[in-house]
Amino acid sequence: MKKFLIVILFASLLAQSAAIAGNILPYPILQKDMPNGLKVVTIPYDSPGIVAFYIVVRVGSRDEVEPGKTGFAHFFEHMMFRGTDKYSKEKYSEVLKSTGASANANTSLDRTVYHMTGNAEQLETMFELEADRFQNLKYSVQAFKTEAGAVKGEYTKNNSSPYSRLYEAKNNTAFEKHTYKHTTMGFFEDIVDMPNQYEYSLEFFRRFYRPEYCTIIVVGDATQEKVNALAEKYFGTWKRGDFKSSIPEEPSQTATKYVNIQVPQFPPYLDLNYKTPAFSLERNDYHALSILSQILFSERSPLYKKLVVDEQKARSLSGGMYPTRDPNLFNASASIINATDMAYVKSAIIRAIEGAKNNKVDSLVLKETKERIRYSFAMSMDTPDAIANAVSLHLGHRES
Repeated sequence: MKKFLIVILFASLLAQSAAIAGNILPYPILQKDMPNGLKVVTIPYDSPGIVAFYIVVRVGSRDEVEPGKTGFAHFFEHMMFRGTDKYSKEKYSEVLKSTGASANANTSLDRTVYHMTGNAEQLETMFELEADRFQNLKYSVQAFKTEAGAVKGEYTKNNSSPYSRLYEAKNNTAFEKHTYKHTTMGFFEDIVDMPNQYEYSLEFFRRFYRPEYCTIIVVGDATQEKVNALAEKYFGTWKRGDFKSSIPEEPSQTATKYVNIQVPQFPPYLDLNYKTPAFSLERNDYHALSILSQILFSERSPLYKKLVVDEQKARSLSGGMYPTRDPNLFNASASIINATDMAYVKSAIIRAIEGAKNNKVDSLVLKETKERIRYSFAMSMDTPDAIANAVSLHLGHRES
């Protein structure tokens, strides 16, 4: 059986900052900071009868600092649907359905988001349901172990994909000390041991499910006065905590790192990664690199035309970065048709990146790319859920 090499390179990337100017959201963003540290954001939007209700918890895998205790931010995405004394898991679902709302959650490196969209007339019920579970979550040891088993199953399913295994190996190689070293799922050995960590799970909840870590976002058919009044009624007595994560600082990288995964009968895949600054509204590195990735790797780029269309060396070409609170990675990746072309494709990508570092981007290409990103984003902001999700991404990176 043939085995292919997957190569990952790390270095430092220099790029000029560029900002997308102007206020892209034509809606008022109204915020109230409550005495207990909870932030409440209201965005009135013309969606008669509909509201999106989000709670952003500023905790992700980044905050999992204790050895052997990874995966708990994602774990609580599961456990928060386990119920309370007032609303059992079954009753929570029943009441939620009666409001016409749907609810879900997601976890990333820096945040966990709980969201529902439904009938604006039932906004108070949404507040009541969420306030209850955020302040009174209760689960047995057996329920904890059952959900821990489900998390292990999710990891096993995800890890069947070579891309997931590559992503995990890449992070583990790229970072020495910082908690971005592990994915949101956590290290497998920690997931295996998770059923034995019931007491720690309670501690994790006490640390992070506190008002100073949370932001409520309501978008749609609701006034700020109503949202603030409901926030005070249902979250006003929520007690502030006193825990703050101490995130290890990543040492400077002085040499290129490599990792490879051999997968029988799998198309060769190349992933190059460069260390980048943290997300910052002041520096705008993220915006500059997002624009650069479109110029270099999109289907409109000369490199894509060369490698994918004309020479047919690669099936696909892509690149970019995710905004994170601490320095992370900018990547460029290609699915390659023949393994013998791995070095050729790698060199072509590196030359394109070096060219952008050493030469000015064509002003017309830059203008068109910025406008395309801007208008594509603006056109996607057409529902309360889409707007709330976009705002939650920014709020997940802010300090309390």
